[in-house]
Amino acid sequence: MAVHATGNQQHAVPNLVTKLLSWFSTHARDLPWRRTRDPYAIWISESMLQQTQVKTVIPYWERWMRELPTIRAAAQASPGKLHKLWEGLGYYTRVRNVQKAAQQIIAQHEGRFPENFDDILALPGVGRYTAGAIASIAFHQPRPILDGNVVRVLTRIFGITTDPREKKTNAQLWRITEELVHYASRITSTLRSPPSAELLRRTGATEDGHHASSCSRLNQSLMELGALICTPRSPRCELCPVNHLCVARHRGWQAELPKIGRRETATARRFIAFVVERRGRFLVRQRPAGVVNAHLWEFPNVEIGARHSGPQRVVTADSAGFHFTEVKPFTIIKHSITRYRITLAAHRAELANSRSKPGGHWLSRSQLARRAFSSAHKKILAQFEPERRSPTRSASKLRPVTSRIGDRRS
Repeated sequence: MAVHATGNQQHAVPNLVTKLLSWFSTHARDLPWRRTRDPYAIWISESMLQQTQVKTVIPYWERWMRELPTIRAAAQASPGKLHKLWEGLGYYTRVRNVQKAAQQIIAQHEGRFPENFDDILALPGVGRYTAGAIASIAFHQPRPILDGNVVRVLTRIFGITTDPREKKTNAQLWRITEELVHYASRITSTLRSPPSAELLRRTGATEDGHHASSCSRLNQSLMELGALICTPRSPRCELCPVNHLCVARHRGWQAELPKIGRRETATARRFIAFVVERRGRFLVRQRPAGVVNAHLWEFPNVEIGARHSGPQRVVTADSAGFHFTEVKPFTIIKHSITRYRITLAAHRAELANSRSKPGGHWLSRSQLARRAFSSAHKKILAQFEPERRSPTRSASKLRPVTSRIGDRRS
């Protein structure tokens, strides 16, 4: 594939690769999953990093690798443990796919992570980008990658003004990344600045293997450039190692590229949740399979329309499963799930009939702490006062405050 470019772009691929590899050799962040070539560890990091920032993922990845250090451990873990380890990362289909994939590796590959690209791609939840990242980083194969960071970098460098989500443009970007990584695999021995011993340590490579690691380092350099320099807003062009090659910089298009079509308008939704306590236990329920936040725990709740003025008018036996005699405002949580902007108003409530048996589970504070809650409901739980050991104070007193918290993840 020949990259169609003019002027100072005609030698873009050789210049890009050499500049990016040299820049990455001195600017690569010291991330924990870069200190290993274990494909399982790299796979877990890539799964967590989807839709999630690096600084958020680091403690999750470290805890996961302590609790489930092997593929077999992930395959055999209980669903409750998996969801608890993932609690707060959102997009929980990812963790369920991780376990399905781990079980597939046990069944089809004798527990060894497959090296063949097609076998990696066949794992549940693994798409072309993730398969390419694992193949190049763990096995040093010249496989291309294309995620949001890389799309932004390439559309700006090459001045691509069409929507990268369109089939033709997306295919063009994949061809560019393929040419870049294949060129990188051929030129390592000619580089003036070979990877330092420190970089080799941080990226899990070895002195005798760094020649082949250029595929890994090239792909990671593209991601790193998008994360640190070529950011969505206010890119740091003056620090970019390839700014002299960038069409967007020369033409002032940084703010316009990538040219993503108009995003779907966000939809506002309102929910009311009820914190019901009985003898130191709280009423919660587990979401069923096949819905958003499947298998996670939550307080009883009901969606309301914008015209409803309060919880008393909208809660019925049919909608919430039980009646209340008293409802008091407790806290407000605001968060986002995909295109929805959700307001969740939590209320402390008393059951109308103390002998009634509403659907759900009555759990103590310690039992709640061991369950994986959806993000918004975990924030409700966080508003509880710390447990008191004094016999004169309630062990589960609630703190009636209002908290408006934004969260882009589910």
